[in-house]
Amino acid sequence: MTDVLWRPAPDARPRLLDFAEHAAPAGAPTHGTYEELWRWSIENLDAFWGSLWRYFDVPHDGEASPALADVSMPGAVWFPNARLNYAEAMLRLPGRADDDVVVRARSQSRDDVHLTAAGLRDAVARARAGLVRHGVQRGDRVAAYSPNVPETLVLLLASASLGAIFSSCAPEFGVQSVVDRWQQTEPVLVLAVDGYRYGTKSVSRHEEVARIVQALPSVRTLVWLPYLDPEAPPPDGAVTWADLLAESGPLEFERLPFAHPLYVLYSSGTTGLPKPIVHGHGGITVEHLKSLGLHHDFGPDDVFLWFSTTGWMMWNLLVSGLLVGSTVVLWDGNPAHPDLGALWRDVADLDVTYFGTSAPFLLQCRKEGIVPRELADLSRLRGVGSTGAPLPAEGFRWVYDTVGDVHLQSVSGGTDVCAAFVGAAPTVPVYAGEISCRTLGSAVDAFDEQGRPVVGSLGELVITRPMPSMPVGFWGDTDGSRYRAAYFEDIEGVWRHGDWITITEHGTSTITGRSDATLNRGGVRLGTSEFYAVVESLAEVQDSLVVHLEDAVQDGSGGSADGTGAGTLLLFIVLADEHTDVDALRATVARELRTRLSPRHVPDELHVVPRLPRTLSGKKLEVPVKKILQGVPAEQAATRGALTDPSALDVFTDLVR
Repeated sequence: MTDVLWRPAPDARPRLLDFAEHAAPAGAPTHGTYEELWRWSIENLDAFWGSLWRYFDVPHDGEASPALADVSMPGAVWFPNARLNYAEAMLRLPGRADDDVVVRARSQSRDDVHLTAAGLRDAVARARAGLVRHGVQRGDRVAAYSPNVPETLVLLLASASLGAIFSSCAPEFGVQSVVDRWQQTEPVLVLAVDGYRYGTKSVSRHEEVARIVQALPSVRTLVWLPYLDPEAPPPDGAVTWADLLAESGPLEFERLPFAHPLYVLYSSGTTGLPKPIVHGHGGITVEHLKSLGLHHDFGPDDVFLWFSTTGWMMWNLLVSGLLVGSTVVLWDGNPAHPDLGALWRDVADLDVTYFGTSAPFLLQCRKEGIVPRELADLSRLRGVGSTGAPLPAEGFRWVYDTVGDVHLQSVSGGTDVCAAFVGAAPTVPVYAGEISCRTLGSAVDAFDEQGRPVVGSLGELVITRPMPSMPVGFWGDTDGSRYRAAYFEDIEGVWRHGDWITITEHGTSTITGRSDATLNRGGVRLGTSEFYAVVESLAEVQDSLVVHLEDAVQDGSGGSADGTGAGTLLLFIVLADEHTDVDALRATVARELRTRLSPRHVPDELHVVPRLPRTLSGKKLEVPVKKILQGVPAEQAATRGALTDPSALDVFTDLVR
């Protein structure tokens, strides 16, 4: 067991304990451990989710029972007798008065924007009326090519109130990336910005918007948001955001079946068209109430900022802070401008109580010697969230050494469920380098190669019982074949997520990378995350990527790679300083990996490259790079439009020549 860095205060009374007492008549343990409550929640899914619905008093028509009518995976049926609307649950804003500020927006493109509870409701009612005027109906798709700003949130809620289906792409996405997503869902109305400012750089989007709309014949209405230049005239035929909100109307909500589509999120699309993952009103409402209300312990006194773009599922979680009455902070811009302390200073300035970000951001702050508590008064900050990649023990310790005695929550889940499988809870200690617990209602296991659950050793992350926020399906996948193939093809009736996980005897876990990117050296599986934690802690290294070429592939025998040989371990590095002595760096990398991990981790070859491929959401692309090195053409190995820098693939194509 590793170091305990945080423990709940003995006199703390988080909402999680109140919920357990509320659920006691349904069998929930009230005086046991968190592990016992988790065990009850997964063994009694109907009782757990029904209790959660009643505890948060979800507005609905009909009967909220049974909670789970069919436990099939895929094909679970949740709350078949109830009808609800996510936007209605959001705009209840429990515990907030009309003149309370519930949305704070900070941007590098314009001045701060604040919305009160009454102001937000009025904006949604006006946007709803505007959508109706433009013919938007239940089931129509509405899309936003816009950043993390109040207008995007308002459009989501207005669309949801009608039963229209929302999707968003961040404006840094290129034309092909957007078209690849939206040509599948065929939006009838698109909100688009004229451009944005990233730090000191102004980025126009006039040409991109024109090309996107031209490529989507389904679009009947373009709504123009002059975000970069308030005086920018709209394109011919477009209406402005002000026009859309010009007329008031009633704030009404169509109560819908639990599985009615709320929004479509998209996979990264690195090896083909992005998967259009459909999430329902009910699943998102109850899952986000659980996550934010119980695991994060948010309420009306909280101010919640998770740094995210509208192209990442964390934006969808962030705005759901309204479900529990919290104020949400929408932050748009370059988080490293003018330096990495900018976000921390804004956390203090905006009175943030919970700040979420990515593990790479925290690790870069550590690497550059940032000490947040010396930059600003963080006394109101009680929680820090980390996701997007595993956070190593060094990252945990940096938070406690330089930020303060906050509840650090390292969480992992995915766009697929728009939620976390594993995370933290206010009644559970925080251990260095470990994710604190499996989340309530999430039947997470580690399976060995024989499909048996294991504790204390590496296994495949699986979900063995349904979750309400599992996708309604994939858009256009009428027979469900693509959905089944994505998650249920390998193990019948079990969700295979594609990550390696180790679950400890005390209920914590560590995730060590994608199972399809695992390094197999002589039959020993090595996770990529611990490798990157060591290499990227070196001051000379800006970025890195590691792949393993198995012997059968290397020797040209044509046989299948069985992984029993040592193979060749290749490390690719982007230098922080081009004048670095590469030979000395090779020696340093070898020494650090050998002493901090094992001799098996030492690469056979180290190559310095000018850039590395990442998805638009910042994920490394080990598998496509491995395919290219094995001779697969780059165009077949990855979709260039899904990358932040499509030319990064050429580096590896050139190596093969």
